[in-house]
Amino acid sequence: MEEYSKIAIEIFGKIVEANLNLFTELRSDIKKSGMKKTLIEYVSTALLTCTIVFVVELPLLAVIFSLLKLGPMFSLFLSLTISTIFCILLFLFFLNYPKFIIRDKVKSIERSLPFATIYLSTISSSGIPVNKVFEIFAKFSREEEISEEAKRIVLDMKAFGLNIYDALLRSIERVPSIEFRDLLWSMTSIMKTGGDLSVFLRERSLNYLSNYRRKLTEFSRSLAIFLEIYLTVLILGAIFFTILTSIMMGIGGGLQNAVMIQFFIVFLFIPLVTFGFIVLIKSASPGGE
Repeated sequence: MEEYSKIAIEIFGKIVEANLNLFTELRSDIKKSGMKKTLIEYVSTALLTCTIVFVVELPLLAVIFSLLKLGPMFSLFLSLTISTIFCILLFLFFLNYPKFIIRDKVKSIERSLPFATIYLSTISSSGIPVNKVFEIFAKFSREEEISEEAKRIVLDMKAFGLNIYDALLRSIERVPSIEFRDLLWSMTSIMKTGGDLSVFLRERSLNYLSNYRRKLTEFSRSLAIFLEIYLTVLILGAIFFTILTSIMMGIGGGLQNAVMIQFFIVFLFIPLVTFGFIVLIKSASPGGE
């Protein structure tokens, strides 16, 4: 993969570097997503991938359309159009891919933030310095995304010689979650004014837990609605349709078509819709499971 990125930079690096102003938002997204790529490397890789796809796809589609006897000129025009549109969509996917990663990271952070805050409050109540609080948290916490960010904070202090205040400010710039960013901002303010950090973290953890319980209550209500829709519309509807078509087959014939429709509903439609419901419920769950 590194060789591929090097080739991409050699081919498209200068073009991308000359147009960096077009990718200002993408630079921020790459940083917040935690991707270990520079902006030039990422965009160059995207351009090279789209170019390879276009070069392979264009003649392949032209041959397929020619075999369908659509005419040489029309086949070439259709292949060129489809290949161009597909490559544009592929490049747009590359541009938005860091946003997908950020969205997942935000959900993971905000899901574990109440429990991470309780852990931080417990550690800080012992009276140890804040930098030691983050070192212990980074070493023993199981809240993945927040623990990884704590490790970066510790790394900034040990490797780059930053104090805890500057390390937190640097972390605020790369954290994608608004709630976590607000927590770090508040912690820096407490440290600057000399307030009691453990009391603040305890109060904030209670607030987060209250919001988490509210989200669970809302999800339980939504889940009841989803299950009612699933059972009523999908399962009972499919059973009713199967019975109805069986009765109509016995009265008017048309056995083959009705059997094909029933096969489609039972073995394709219901599993696909069920999978869609599972994805919907999982995405709506505050616990992410």
